[in-house]
Amino acid sequence: MLGKQERQLTEKEVFKLPRANISILHLSQAVSLVVGQTHSCRRILTAQRPVLRKATRPPSANINGCVSVLWPVGMVLEGSSEALCPPPSLELRSPCHKSQPPPPLGSLAHPHQGLYPGDKEPVKYGELIVLGYNGSLANGDKGRRRSRLALYKRPKANGVKPDIIHNISTPLVSKALSNKSQHSISYTLSRSHSVIVEYTHDSSKDMFQIGRSTESMIDFVVTDTSASGQGGVGGEGGQSAQSTISRYACRILCERSPPYTTRIYAAGFDSSKNIFLGERAAKWRTSDGLMDGLTTNGVLVMHPAGEFVGEPAPGVWREISVCGNVYALRETRSAQQRGKLVENESNTLQDGSLIDLCGATLLWRTPAGLRRTPTLKQLESLRLELNAARPQCPVGFNTLAFPSLAQRQTVDKKQPWVYVTCGHVHGYHNWGFRRERGAAGGSLATTGERECPMCRRVGPYVPLWLGCEGGLYLDEGPPTHAFCPCGHVCSEKTVRGWSQVPLPHGTHAFHAACPFCGTWLTGEHGYIKLIFQGPLD
Repeated sequence: MLGKQERQLTEKEVFKLPRANISILHLSQAVSLVVGQTHSCRRILTAQRPVLRKATRPPSANINGCVSVLWPVGMVLEGSSEALCPPPSLELRSPCHKSQPPPPLGSLAHPHQGLYPGDKEPVKYGELIVLGYNGSLANGDKGRRRSRLALYKRPKANGVKPDIIHNISTPLVSKALSNKSQHSISYTLSRSHSVIVEYTHDSSKDMFQIGRSTESMIDFVVTDTSASGQGGVGGEGGQSAQSTISRYACRILCERSPPYTTRIYAAGFDSSKNIFLGERAAKWRTSDGLMDGLTTNGVLVMHPAGEFVGEPAPGVWREISVCGNVYALRETRSAQQRGKLVENESNTLQDGSLIDLCGATLLWRTPAGLRRTPTLKQLESLRLELNAARPQCPVGFNTLAFPSLAQRQTVDKKQPWVYVTCGHVHGYHNWGFRRERGAAGGSLATTGERECPMCRRVGPYVPLWLGCEGGLYLDEGPPTHAFCPCGHVCSEKTVRGWSQVPLPHGTHAFHAACPFCGTWLTGEHGYIKLIFQGPLD
């Protein structure tokens, strides 16, 4: 028998109720309208799992086909100790107190946004650098579309962590749990069976989301990068027509307390604060009965084998799951079968970690690592030192000069050029093309390659450009080497290090590339030592 305040609701009244005001009894009535019966609540609690909430809270009701599992303190999905963004507690069960909703997501590209009252300096977790743009997008960095993003401590924490898991067998219940104020991950096992994991606010972490979507919950908008840095990140259209990057590619959680540990997870929350893995997505139950899964094209991570700025050596590419576990690569990028679990590796980012989103590759640099790389001011000083040495063309005897760092795509008449096969530096000239006989007979055809007048070796002839993105340097050494065949100039340690890194390409290919423009490296080593001729006087 229902009390005066708990009268039986009609079907129209149930579905007109605000989500936050649907009581357990009302929700049971809603399900009974479809299923025709209401079952008693049963909560799964093991003897080893301490109750997360106070025992004085009213018992939680359950719906037909819905089993709520209460997570113990400190327990997480498949070994990951935290998860994502900010929300209040779900009102399916009345908690003894409501957590305050965290602030809306937004980019913290400017240091003052991360300041607390009384703080002298903002806390920087690190920086994400997109490979292939040499310090700036083609049309300039604007808002959340940029080639580089610094992550600072937020004024208020917006992290979330796993809280409750529901096994759903009734479609209506799945809709009832789709609450825009509650973060959740939905695993669709079949048309009639889903697993929904609710997340609750975590005041100890900040969350940042990365993806192709321009919606407000994405902190760093990234789209496909093509060779020579002409991809869709921040371009005129903003996005590629056939992008392989997910709209909600990944999320990064940073500990708000020292040592500010940073972890990465596949997939990000959408505008409904939900991560949805459909029937065709790779997902599975873990050995402890929990759920985990992979995104369509995956999120790959490679940690350096050694110290990134010390003795850099490439590590092994791994795939990160939705719950932050580490797996070996799938046979192809979007294969249904997951790789083997790698138990001795973690999703914790370190200085020099590479993150591949299947279309763009990001480099993570820590504040300690960035302090050992040249600043823009130092790169400008190196440029002035090079020009002060007055290098000359060995043929035309004209003085060469590297253009300013702001002049990145317009070739200057004094700009040095190089034969990438041998490394001899010249001024620009329009002769020396290699010719070969055409297929039709005695006519000669130009191959596009040049013959060096100093050593007679044949190869590409390209202008030299200074690498302007200091975060891609491995040291502060002088710019004595250049990548082949693009001609980007940097230190010897930098070219040696990056020439050994296989970057993902397509669904299963890997190839070393210039970090400044994304061009595939060629030649025996992928780089050359530059040979300048000094002034005759």
